[in-house]
Amino acid sequence: MAFAECDGVRLHYRADGDPANAALVLSNSLGASLDMWAPQVEPVARRFRLIRYDARGHGQSAVPPGPYTIAQLGRDVIGLLDHLGIGQAHFAGVSMGGLTGQWLALNHPERLRRLALCNTAATIGPPENWTSRAEAVRADGVGSIADTVAARWLTADYAAAKPELAATLRRMLAATASEGYAAACLAVRDADFRADLARIAVPTLVIAGTHDAATPAAAGRFLADHIPGAQYRELSGAHLTNLEDVARFNEALLAFFGEAPAS
Repeated sequence: MAFAECDGVRLHYRADGDPANAALVLSNSLGASLDMWAPQVEPVARRFRLIRYDARGHGQSAVPPGPYTIAQLGRDVIGLLDHLGIGQAHFAGVSMGGLTGQWLALNHPERLRRLALCNTAATIGPPENWTSRAEAVRADGVGSIADTVAARWLTADYAAAKPELAATLRRMLAATASEGYAAACLAVRDADFRADLARIAVPTLVIAGTHDAATPAAAGRFLADHIPGAQYRELSGAHLTNLEDVARFNEALLAFFGEAPAS
């Protein structure tokens, strides 16, 4: 296991692939760990230096007291890149990871080569929903909301066809530290990039899921319509299209990031 001290927080990360290749950082969704990217590792690491990490409060990373902000999550990424000696990287984030990507593109565009915003939005959900969820998790633990939240990650048909995957995702979510999850809920609650999207100059791909209730396809189209030059791909599946429409998700990432010359 590898760890890096980033902005005063110990982050857990894994690196795969040839260090001589262009780096690609993958950022997890709320309540998930870097293991959510398992179907991407083999194909992506063949062509890129693949960096996966657990966001603060998640997985095996440290759980500092909250609330967190998307700016903190973004600075953690900058710290990880500095730790690894990476000047520029491609970046792909799902949901909360996509909010982190937007912050990076707006505040540290010089560190990004290309950006993929996956199953995310410029602002996610009514703020009061996140406040209520954080309160519930602090009172009763992540397990109390695990069934409801994990049920939105895959379509019902796919979860029924892949019961082991569905069970693994629920366990991943339930294992998340309650303080880390609640603190990250407040980071998501307070993030709103709608007024800033036109300033994103990093080449951007938006991936949305047709059946995503958490960040609907309309939210993805809004991103693509307001980020200059952004590309848009809609895949089958719910909130985690990287796990439900794996082949097309991987193809979309490799095609988009492969358009940029390797370092």
